[in-house]
Amino acid sequence: MSKVNNVQIEESWKAVLKEEFEQPYFATIKQFLVQEKQAGKVIYPKGSLIFNAFNLTPFDKVKVVVIGQDPYHNPGQAMGLSFSVPKGVRVPPSLKNIYKEIANTIDDFKIPDHGDLTAWAQQGVFLLNAMLTVEHNKAGSHKKIGWQTFTDAVIRRLSDEREGLVFLLWGNFAKQKKAFIDEMKHHVLESVHPSPLAGNGFQGCGHFSTTNELLIKQGQEPIDWAM
Repeated sequence: MSKVNNVQIEESWKAVLKEEFEQPYFATIKQFLVQEKQAGKVIYPKGSLIFNAFNLTPFDKVKVVVIGQDPYHNPGQAMGLSFSVPKGVRVPPSLKNIYKEIANTIDDFKIPDHGDLTAWAQQGVFLLNAMLTVEHNKAGSHKKIGWQTFTDAVIRRLSDEREGLVFLLWGNFAKQKKAFIDEMKHHVLESVHPSPLAGNGFQGCGHFSTTNELLIKQGQEPIDWAM
């Protein structure tokens, strides 16, 4: 691990994103977060977990990219992985629907009693939120501080420098990120968001079985979605 602007970041990502870390906008993000904390604001996730997705899934190990919006904004939930919560925290509704879809399409999948997706990240599922921080109890509060400039660059780097990745775009927000993905080199699977607020449209998307089929066709190990 290396420290970039006082944030732990895995070596391969540090190399790939070096130019981004040196941009003025990134310094602005850091300054904003420092000022908010000095003002007594509670920010999630804690500093050591802001880059958790990067630290668990090195650049050259990424197989699948899941794009979320911003971290969970209640105490104890955010852990730097999209859709994931630590063990012991109630499984959020969107993740329950994700589990339900996997159970319907992957043989022998048993729905876990927790929402910790670390095991996916360690197998190459890059669980990226477009915004890497959020203020307590204020969803979308850091939408305009510069994180999307950074994470859009992350998606472009993956698209430009890797091949055969499977991008899972759930919901209209994630679908907008398709603009940064070269569909001649990568696979893009789209669906409505797994949130219950989107109805039952996510069920039947088949993304998890399809992802594994695509990986196997490319000679890669499929993802073991069980935990």
